Amino acid sequence: MKNHPFWRSIVSGAVVGTILGLTFLLGFLFNDLINTDQVMGIGVAEFPLLNEVQVLLDQHYLREQPEHSALEYGAIRGVLETLGDHYTFFIEPPVAQSESDVLAGTYGGIGVQIQRNEQGQMIVYPYDDSPAATQGILAGAVLVAINGSLVDISMQPDLLDQMLRGEVKDGNGVTLTVIQSPDGDEFTAFVPFGVINVPSVIWRVVPEDLRIGYLQVLRFTNRTPDELAAAISELETTGVEGLVLDLRDNSGGLLNESIMVAGQFLGEGVVVYERNNQTEKSLEADSSRAITSLPLVVLVNHNTASAAELVAGAIQDRGRGILIGQQTFGKGTVQQIFRLSDGSSLHVTSAEWFTPEYQKLDGVGLQPDIVMIPDINGRDVELGEALRQLNSQLAQE
Repeated sequence: MKNHPFWRSIVSGAVVGTILGLTFLLGFLFNDLINTDQVMGIGVAEFPLLNEVQVLLDQHYLREQPEHSALEYGAIRGVLETLGDHYTFFIEPPVAQSESDVLAGTYGGIGVQIQRNEQGQMIVYPYDDSPAATQGILAGAVLVAINGSLVDISMQPDLLDQMLRGEVKDGNGVTLTVIQSPDGDEFTAFVPFGVINVPSVIWRVVPEDLRIGYLQVLRFTNRTPDELAAAISELETTGVEGLVLDLRDNSGGLLNESIMVAGQFLGEGVVVYERNNQTEKSLEADSSRAITSLPLVVLVNHNTASAAELVAGAIQDRGRGILIGQQTFGKGTVQQIFRLSDGSSLHVTSAEWFTPEYQKLDGVGLQPDIVMIPDINGRDVELGEALRQLNSQLAQE
């Protein structure tokens, strides 16, 4: 590929997103999607040395160069790497769209969660009533092949997730091969694509103690506050007297929605302080549908991060409930998401969070009130301790 007369504009466009992310509405909403049409008029410095390199490559490089988009994406990543912040990064269009779909809580696909186990195998967990579950795929199945192509241990779960999504229309879907029986036999099924409403809240009455309600928030999407409110309402009708909020393995999500979730347990008041390079502001909860009368225990672990730490930290600092588990991840910065013109996106660190008592989250995490060591056999010892703590509180009432 020869002659790149537009190279300078490519690099300039790449840097525009970075400069904008660091200067435009810092500290606003986490995961805002900003239209790049608003920023194209901003002037940026030229990069004559980089342009000189490209000209020399065009004149002398022996082999064929990558496509324009690959060069452009490489330039963007190079700019971002100089910041030394791994939370400020660039995502190419297909993955960027997938991320947007997950945050919205709806997409076209087969409805499974994919996780890699300690042996490196890809394990699938179908959502309730999903196309995958309907076709007989069981929770915990080992993913062997997609459309006859073997799953490589080096493949990332995000890439596999992309392969299991698509347009919802007649005859559209994927053929999965899994191992889900004790004898190791393979099971193959065609799974049609359907509209997947990703559940963000799972709830139940604890079978071991019918006085306790269990709520697990998997991720903060735009449907989480309503899902949580509905779950709490259902639990209240059963007469539960205490609640367990499980934020283990919750990597975060949308800021506004996490504030609304915190408000459902705290009522009004400060949930978090957000500080950027110019100002600091408090983000406060709405008390319109708060449940503050029931004892509460929050479960956390090393994978509790970002917006989930925000909620847990507010509950701990405000004395609403105790934390049980392991020290949390320590992801206490805000990333804005800027949608770029080709469908890719730029994540930019723009602010930092502090709990109501000004605990620093980023790089530190939250220390549980009761620290637990995970059971080597997978038993849920954290939930067991939560039940004991709630029973003790209920006995004192």
